[in-house]
Amino acid sequence: MISGHHHISMFTKDLKENNHFYTEVLGLRRVKVSVNQGDPKMYHVFYGDALGSAGNDLTFFEIGNIGSTHPGTNMISAIGLLVPSHESLQYWQQRLDSHGVSHEDITRYADREALRFNDPDGLALVLINHDNQAVPEDWQPWSENDIEEGHRILGMGTVEITVMDMPSIVLLLENTFGYTVVHGNAEETLLTSVADEVFGEILIKAQSGQEARAGRGSVHHLAIQSKERPLLEWDRILKDQGYATTGIKDRYYFESLYFTEENDITFEIVGPVSRGFTADRSAETLGTTLDLPPFLEERREEIESYLRPIEEWT
Repeated sequence: MISGHHHISMFTKDLKENNHFYTEVLGLRRVKVSVNQGDPKMYHVFYGDALGSAGNDLTFFEIGNIGSTHPGTNMISAIGLLVPSHESLQYWQQRLDSHGVSHEDITRYADREALRFNDPDGLALVLINHDNQAVPEDWQPWSENDIEEGHRILGMGTVEITVMDMPSIVLLLENTFGYTVVHGNAEETLLTSVADEVFGEILIKAQSGQEARAGRGSVHHLAIQSKERPLLEWDRILKDQGYATTGIKDRYYFESLYFTEENDITFEIVGPVSRGFTADRSAETLGTTLDLPPFLEERREEIESYLRPIEEWT
């Protein structure tokens, strides 16, 4: 029912710092520069592979006056990024060192070798050894960077969610979305939407105590991809289960709907058919200028007047 992650969206305080880290340090491609469609005074920037394929995109809303994140429970607490091998993790240790990025030693995460570090906003990231396994055919790691070909980031892996009520979210993922439990205990449960594949994994961790308060580096939502079921059916199913949804939103590049479960974790469900980021821009020029969906294009001059010119932060 769910084919894996589609994208994940966060808050950043400064796009200049953010853009440098994700393009120059991590070597991802900036594939789309747009705006928050609910608040077009705010940039919405996407980083990913060569075309911004589903399962690759890390997206950021820039909020210049945002405060710090106050960690706690009921938050999306870490994002896994896949790299090809153990040697890749060693390569990334050296690369992060060379850029002055603090990191932990190579350790274990969700039963795999991994390397933990944080982005400039404090967002927790985990490079995961994919053990030279195959990735989806449409993934195209970005090559126009200085990262050795055999060690480039492949796409999104395990997404970690820390919650107060673990049973409720596990049941939601199992019974409503068809995820399968890989393993679990009283402290954590690992689920996958695609058998034996890490690019559909969600790691749920149980944690009591104070709830997290969002700030810079916080995750706003995780978007998951519907394999075949239309969004109208997802909307009906969720409403029948008592969840409030946003209804279907036309984001132009794809359609989706949002809902928030009992632990205050927001999910976006992306429909099975999408236009993709080349709907309004050639593959060669992705991410170079401000792209607006047609319903905002007539407001371009107004919107651009609110935004810092791209040249000032790229």
